[in-house]
Amino acid sequence: MIGMAGLSLLVVWTPALHSQSQDTQEDEGYAITHGTTVELCSRCHTVDDQGRMTRISYLRKTPEGWQTSVRRMAALHDVRLSPEEARDIVRYLSNEQGLAPEELRPGLFEVERRLIDHDYEGDSEVEFTCIQCHSMGRVITQRRTHDEWALLMATHRGLYPLVDGQAFRRTRAPIGRRTSAETDSDGRPPDRRHPMDNAIDHLATVFPLETPEWSAWSANKRSPQLAGSWALSGYEPGKGPIYGTLTVTAAGGDTDAFTTSSQYVYAESGRTVERSGQALVYTGYQWRGRSNPGSSDELLEVMFVERNQRAMSGRWFSGAYDEMGPDITLQQIGTAPIITGVYPRALRRGETTRVTIYGGDLKDTRSGAELNFGSGVSIETIERSQDYELVVRLKIDTDAVVGARDLFAFESTLEGAIIVHDGIDRIVVTPATGMARIGGASFPKGYQTFDAIAYNDGPDGEAVTEDDLELGRVDVSWSLEEYAATFGDDDINFVGSIGQDGMFTPALDGINPDRIGDRNNIGDVWVLATYRGREGRELRARAHLLVTVPLYMRWEPWREIER
Repeated sequence: MIGMAGLSLLVVWTPALHSQSQDTQEDEGYAITHGTTVELCSRCHTVDDQGRMTRISYLRKTPEGWQTSVRRMAALHDVRLSPEEARDIVRYLSNEQGLAPEELRPGLFEVERRLIDHDYEGDSEVEFTCIQCHSMGRVITQRRTHDEWALLMATHRGLYPLVDGQAFRRTRAPIGRRTSAETDSDGRPPDRRHPMDNAIDHLATVFPLETPEWSAWSANKRSPQLAGSWALSGYEPGKGPIYGTLTVTAAGGDTDAFTTSSQYVYAESGRTVERSGQALVYTGYQWRGRSNPGSSDELLEVMFVERNQRAMSGRWFSGAYDEMGPDITLQQIGTAPIITGVYPRALRRGETTRVTIYGGDLKDTRSGAELNFGSGVSIETIERSQDYELVVRLKIDTDAVVGARDLFAFESTLEGAIIVHDGIDRIVVTPATGMARIGGASFPKGYQTFDAIAYNDGPDGEAVTEDDLELGRVDVSWSLEEYAATFGDDDINFVGSIGQDGMFTPALDGINPDRIGDRNNIGDVWVLATYRGREGRELRARAHLLVTVPLYMRWEPWREIER
């Protein structure tokens, strides 16, 4: 309890805490009506005469946010509760004090565990204050009162005292900040508040507890009706597009719980996968699932259910840093056929190619008359016709117009179903900047997968213009090159290796006695892709890879707490 006592002292003198009107605070907050939450949390979080609990009633978060809070209470404050009680509390708070779909959408990358270079469009100084330790996604997926944002800052300072010097308090003039003699053009003096105080005011204004979006969603929220068959499509780095079906079944008397079974194929390799699992939907639209639990290919599922409950999308992932797995889109199969994709998608002029059309509830066709790809594209034969796929041979005329073509079939449309082109003009490596983490000794490895994407210059014949045509993944030869940051740089000899599937495997963590200075196996390299075309033409592209240290501190609310 020493940590909590220190925290209380910090709260007392935090300037921003007292800037908020007590009248405003009294008008806000949610009554906690959940018996388990009140029983297990009221030892520290007092209940007022309106049923509101300190701290808890004055914030809204995602299921992951509430999981992290419960985990922190158990790890740091010795809260004793069973896994069932913990799940029950998280479920109640996520449903009653969650986020509206419009509020969550900008921060989906956080819950989907995407490693992206997010650019916060709000206050750049606030962004700098927050991202020294975590992504801005953790911030924008919360809503709090002004006082609660101030208390959160105090909690940070109590648990992580180094934040004062890193970003929270101004101990010296930041680079580029105006001097005391400088003022804005309108005569206003410069803002001399500490960064944390500026952040509190900004976050309380942009991410307040009460919003029109949450009020509307709270009134409209209901149990999801998701049982049925879904057409599945997606893309996995290093493996390409995937297509298949997923069956969702209601789980007993729980209206928010479901079981799933899926079957899909990697279109490039033809490898088929079967999965089974279970899922729970929070706040009426936040799908959280797990498939093939306990196996080596277990995947966590984070999906966003659209308002019409006929479509959902998100990411299925695994790995020590959640770095592997496909992006997934699901469309519920009803009375009308659904077309989800065509593979291969890039078709060259003057050639006949065997392609597969994927979807759901596709009608039986023998002549191909129902399939319309536009002028210059004709159906030669129908090789196979099934509910979930059609295999046809497409002939592209030598004078067909270069560009994307929509597919009209069975009273359904797939925009940009195929790309008619006259050759590959360049390739691009994605992501343009990647990051891997050394591991395997004391910490797990963090992998990075790269793809080589081919492009055609399009109708104007010029590279990197708006009419360029993306042709999809191509087979390339992968290699590494030194990223020369210093004289005699030798990172390439120590950081790891890349396979011909585009996956980079980092070296071991810890000191390396074979390296000058006993340094870790970290550094920078170029990832090089080399494509050799039919005529022997060689195309090359590269991306920057940073190989860094393990993530030494991480809250993982889904993992068991070790005591």
